[in-house]
Amino acid sequence: MGMYLSVAALRQETIDRLHADPSLVWEVVLPDDPEAVARARGTRKRPGLFARLFGRGKGDPAPPVPGPTLTLAEGEGEVVDLDKAWHGLHYLLTGTAWEGDPPLNFLVTGGHEVGDEEVGIGPARTFTPGETREIAAALAAVSDQELRARFAPAEMMRLEIYPEIWDRDPAEDDTLGYLMDCLQQLRETLPSLVARGFGMLVTIS
Repeated sequence: MGMYLSVAALRQETIDRLHADPSLVWEVVLPDDPEAVARARGTRKRPGLFARLFGRGKGDPAPPVPGPTLTLAEGEGEVVDLDKAWHGLHYLLTGTAWEGDPPLNFLVTGGHEVGDEEVGIGPARTFTPGETREIAAALAAVSDQELRARFAPAEMMRLEIYPEIWDRDPAEDDTLGYLMDCLQQLRETLPSLVARGFGMLVTIS
C-alpha cells in the first residue's frame, strides 16, 4: 500500500473530452476495467419487471448503459510511474511541502482538475501541451547538482515529506539516489511529450 504518482500522455483533444465528461478519466486511469466509467456515471440500474421475472433477481446488477468512450491516439495513455518519489521530488523542485511556484510545483498542485472524480488522492489534473512545454523547460533549467544540494533529510522529515524515509543511512538505503532515478524519468518523459505535442494527466493514487 502507498501513494503513487503517475503521468499519462494525452492530446489536447482528449484533455478537452475529459473536462467535458470527467467520468471518462477512468478510461485512462483504469484502461483494463471496462466497468469503471459506468460505475462513475452511476449507470447501473435496478432490473425491470420482466428482467426480474425471467431470471435476474432484485440484487443482480443490470448491464451498464452504454455511453461515450475515448479513442486514444498512438502514444496516448502511456504512463510514467514515479512510484512514491513524487513528494520528495516536489520538495527538491520547490523547497516546500505542498506549495511552491509554478510551473515546478506541478507534481502536487496546479493544472486543471478533472471534475470531482476521485481517482485516488483527489481528482486527476491535466496540463495542456503549452503548460507541459513550460514545465519541461523549467525542469531542464535546473541541474541535477542543484537539486542534489537541496536534499535535506532532517528538514524533509520535519515537513513529513512522504514516504518519510529520508533520514535512513545512505549506506543501507540511498534515498537521494532513488529520487534522482525518478527525476531522470521525468527528464526523459517531458521532452518526449513536448516533441509529440502532448499534454499530460497527473494522478496520485
